[in-house]
Amino acid sequence: MANSRIVQHVKKSKLRNAEYYSMQTSFDMLYEQSKNGSKFKNLMGMISSTENIKLAYRNIKKNTGSKTAGVDGRTIEHISKLSEEQFIRYVRNKLRDYKPKAVRRVEIPKPNGKTRPLGIPAIWDRIVQQCILQVLEPIAEAKFSGRSHGFRPNRSVENAIAQSYRLMQNSKMSYVIDIDIKGFFDNVSHAKLLKQMWTLGIQDKNLLTIISKMLKAKIKMPDGKIIENEKGTPQGGILSPLLSNIVLNELDRWIESQWENTPICKDKIIIRKDRGNSTDKGNQYYHLKKTQLKECYIVRYADDFKIFCSNPNHAKKLFIAVQKWLKDRLGLEISEEKSKIVNLKKDYSEFLGIKMKLISKGQKWVVKSHMCDKAVQRTKNNLKEIIKGIRYDSGSNDQARKIARYNSTVIGLHQYFRIATMIAEDMGNIAYEVNACLKDHRMKRRIKKTGVITSDFIRKEYGKSKQLRFISREPFLPIGYIKHKIPMMKRNVVNAYTKEGREEIHKNLSTIDVGILRFLMEHPVPQRSVEYNDNRIALYCAQRGNCHVTGQELNPMTIHCHHKVPRLQGGTDEYKNLCLVDKEIHILIHAKDEEVISKYKHLITNVGSLNKLNNLRKKLNLKELAI
Repeated sequence: MANSRIVQHVKKSKLRNAEYYSMQTSFDMLYEQSKNGSKFKNLMGMISSTENIKLAYRNIKKNTGSKTAGVDGRTIEHISKLSEEQFIRYVRNKLRDYKPKAVRRVEIPKPNGKTRPLGIPAIWDRIVQQCILQVLEPIAEAKFSGRSHGFRPNRSVENAIAQSYRLMQNSKMSYVIDIDIKGFFDNVSHAKLLKQMWTLGIQDKNLLTIISKMLKAKIKMPDGKIIENEKGTPQGGILSPLLSNIVLNELDRWIESQWENTPICKDKIIIRKDRGNSTDKGNQYYHLKKTQLKECYIVRYADDFKIFCSNPNHAKKLFIAVQKWLKDRLGLEISEEKSKIVNLKKDYSEFLGIKMKLISKGQKWVVKSHMCDKAVQRTKNNLKEIIKGIRYDSGSNDQARKIARYNSTVIGLHQYFRIATMIAEDMGNIAYEVNACLKDHRMKRRIKKTGVITSDFIRKEYGKSKQLRFISREPFLPIGYIKHKIPMMKRNVVNAYTKEGREEIHKNLSTIDVGILRFLMEHPVPQRSVEYNDNRIALYCAQRGNCHVTGQELNPMTIHCHHKVPRLQGGTDEYKNLCLVDKEIHILIHAKDEEVISKYKHLITNVGSLNKLNNLRKKLNLKELAI
């Protein structure tokens, strides 16, 4: 399972990128207009704008998938060497006459032994998809249901589980309809999807033509055979998650219309349950309960969803209705052997790797949840396999790498599954079996109770644990040390496309001068690669606007980007080979003449700055300086 801290960091980074590239105001405008029912007939101008194209590069570069080649064998590395002018011109030409390359199909192993097909578009097609995604997302977000959580900004698995717990425990929904759609991503109707986009207000015919061509891109199978593609959205495509949410948003809204958003009649006045203050909603709920309507709520994460009900008869009728609706409206079939109705007071229902049910506690029914059985077994097997690798390592470097892999796996599991109420018990059971592997004589002699913790996160999360052990003084994290975390609902105010919503998000972001970032974006260094100019912006953020050597605030007119290994000696424009320094410090880094050194030496005022300066001079084979 992915580390939720990393996921949230990526989402926040994307928000910040939009601000740096002066696109946030445009996205806010699209969101507001979509909220008010506007139709968008000319989006291509914004999609092909210089700022949006640069933003697409910025967002896609950090994506690990950007290093995976499509059918043409190219990755982000090939694009990064182009100048900004070349890059922007190429993207615009591709948008002007779009002809997608075939999508490379790969088969990804699943825990149950089966495989999941993944479609990898060519890197230029991914850039185009990212350009389109950035403009379509605010339009779609304004129309999406609050009960959909997958692949959306500022929403997470935690929010979906929190909403499920609340419906089970607070709203007394003790029956759940579990529906599994057969091969959802492979069976989406292209024609239906384009009509749904039109209904959302996305009515730019040139854009819809490009998306139609994307959807119909041919597929190159693992054996090299090229096949036609008449339906489905390839998992692996950048646009696919948004398009899948557009498809199933109609389901969300239909379920809501059965109860939550049903107009009810009182004294010949139609009241909408989604309007008015809390008192109105209380009155509406009271009158809804008197009708023959079926009380139900959907919670969805991508194509995985639950429909909660309070009445078994309602659940049975709704199960049949949903099955028919999916077939008639979306052309999708359900897996009858995997789809069922669960009485939560008797049995568990699995959702996103967590199994949950209701148990009696005094006069109440409360949620009890565990890791699902498959997740427990998969975790045991995975951790034992990693420990086996540590046991038979090929040296200290190999050992450190495998310990880091073990620790990151433990952290990822803890961060994801801690929202299960019985997670301490689950992890304790896993620890009992996994720790048995540590009693092997090879491992036993290596494991110590003392060592060095250099990570602030590990010190905070695991430093107080008596189960913490060390191998070669490196921390070896305890799988059994964990506390349950109450999952949090998404706060309504949090929104990437409103000023008030972003203020909440920004509370956890460090303060950076956005004006200087925009200056750097609008004044790229001529004749330098798109990678170089993009990394200048990334470094300004990472260094918090300060000089790498002195720590002093950087002036936009005197910012220099230093190559640690010079280009003449094979140095690249990669992020790790660059740092931002003040112009005069840059002169001092390269200075050989004693007169020049004497002129700028006064800028170094402490030992820390001197050490950083000398480290950079060492890489240039220059003598160290003294204060």
